[in-house]
Amino acid sequence: MGRITTEGQYREHYDWSLNKNEEYWQNVAKELHWFKDFDSVQTGNFKDLNVKWFEGGQTNISYNCLDRHLKDRGDKVAVIYEANDPKVEAKKITYKELHQQVCQFANVLKDQGVKPGDRVCFYMGMVPELLTGILACTRIGAVHSVVFGGFSAKALAGRIQDCEASVLVTNDGSFRGGKTIALKAIANEALKDCPTIKKVLVSKRTNENIEADARDIDLDELLKNASSECEATPLDSEAPNFILYTSGSTGKPKGLLHTVAGYMTYAYHTFRNVFQMEENDIYWCSADIGWITGHTYLTYGPLLNGATTVMFEGVPTWPDAGRFWQVIDKLKVSHFYTAPTAIRALEACDIKFVQEANLSSLKVLGSVGEPINEEAWDWYHKNVGREKCPIVDTWWQTETGGIMISALAGVTKDIPTYATLPQPGIEPVLMDADGNEISTLAAQGNLCIKRPWPGIARTVYGDHERYKDTYFSAYPGYYFTGDGAKRDEQGNYRITGRVDDVINVSGHRIGTAEVEDAINQHPSVVESAVVGFPHNIKGQGIYAYVILSDEIAEDELKTQINNVVNEMIGPIAKPDAIQITPGLPKTRSGKIMRRILRKIAANELDNFGDTSTLLNPEIVDSLIKGKK
Repeated sequence: MGRITTEGQYREHYDWSLNKNEEYWQNVAKELHWFKDFDSVQTGNFKDLNVKWFEGGQTNISYNCLDRHLKDRGDKVAVIYEANDPKVEAKKITYKELHQQVCQFANVLKDQGVKPGDRVCFYMGMVPELLTGILACTRIGAVHSVVFGGFSAKALAGRIQDCEASVLVTNDGSFRGGKTIALKAIANEALKDCPTIKKVLVSKRTNENIEADARDIDLDELLKNASSECEATPLDSEAPNFILYTSGSTGKPKGLLHTVAGYMTYAYHTFRNVFQMEENDIYWCSADIGWITGHTYLTYGPLLNGATTVMFEGVPTWPDAGRFWQVIDKLKVSHFYTAPTAIRALEACDIKFVQEANLSSLKVLGSVGEPINEEAWDWYHKNVGREKCPIVDTWWQTETGGIMISALAGVTKDIPTYATLPQPGIEPVLMDADGNEISTLAAQGNLCIKRPWPGIARTVYGDHERYKDTYFSAYPGYYFTGDGAKRDEQGNYRITGRVDDVINVSGHRIGTAEVEDAINQHPSVVESAVVGFPHNIKGQGIYAYVILSDEIAEDELKTQINNVVNEMIGPIAKPDAIQITPGLPKTRSGKIMRRILRKIAANELDNFGDTSTLLNPEIVDSLIKGKK
């Protein structure tokens, strides 16, 4: 099949993928390596929720990312590692070297008793060992669960407990701009409540003085002495691949489980079509591997396609706001994929930082994590792309495994603020308030997906009922994305944002209930309600309304609440605004009317809609007067 290279081909592929869906995906999958061919392409549907892809087949993602390329690309650079310190030379790892390093890590895991199906948790900085570690898991059939290095001890412990991981892999510490994060100290705190962890593999990065745990083992020593030969384990197509936690509308994060063959096939196909890379191009996705973007489009998608992928330890504004542009010039990056939050933050800095850069190596720009506003799109296009680079504004989720709606770079038209067209095999629909498909082309509604695709998460780990309730109960027979969307006369989609109780902060989903649970731990807080509100840099900020049992100075309260949220979740979830209030707008059944809170937080004070069901309508005026 190869890559789609013209708009006509896109139309042909899209029609083929809908009309002969199984034939289409069979052709894609056959381009990858299989130890044993599959018996069927796809079974199950969104009614029985027992979706399976490529059953009967056996394959291995690590083999397809590495071994498959050794003959023709063994000496090609697979990964360029750019450390936090700009004075450190970038480290280049060829496919042959990466294969050896992954085999060594796989042998270490096996020597520590890790078997297929066992869960291995990673809590690390952006270091090469994180990338080789997750590939090592896929090589032996272990299930990896990466926890972002900015999460707190309690958040880490909760995720370890939920997936019952037996091994934790961590660093002594990590560098993030001008800060050092004491990862091992945080992990030690988490491990007090994690009896399932039998071994803790520690890799040195910052040379922190760390308190040893009886379970600690020096990972660097083990890797040094491990064999660089390890056969890839043939794995059933539907064997678990990884668990990645994401916030939902209830307090407890959901562990989305992705399986081997479907995820692999979808990551492979979407990467090559959306980004349109040539053999010698250099691709950089700036995401952390702790998020789904770092899984699919820093690690698996590029390596499945034999591309060169950049892994970056630092942050965009350190040591100054020119760091991204300096790295692009230094490494001759051709394809750059980042978040609107980063773009807006850099747009707010002195324009000289981007103007001083050459950036002539760039061919394609990408945006991920949230809809990109038009001002940021224009700035990105003009100043970074120098008006010659197409921008792929990609819409997808942890649950979807890969990009669902996006332009194909330079092939289909990119439109500011629009994700544009669905990928082959993806059939989006807009639903009205009564749960019916909206048949008119130009429309607005709740975004659902009508049929299974290979990359879909199969379940919430350990809680299939929650999987059903979260994604398939609002519109039975459809996958409900939680997002609203507009569709134009040409069938292009524009994502309008979340329609459930989830806030998209800097491209990362945070459940309001999770933040409320943390705020309510404060001894003076009687009740809280959290909503999202427009934020110039983050896209959405967190606005918290709190009812107190006793008086406390506002600055002191904010500091204390931020400390609690930091401890319970991590700094990413700290409220941007806290408003003390005597009450919350509630219906007679006791439900908080959040749309009123959202409007007040957003300063939209002209029309609150029907408030006749409020038990306490007078509280609305009080909230407006007390607004931050």
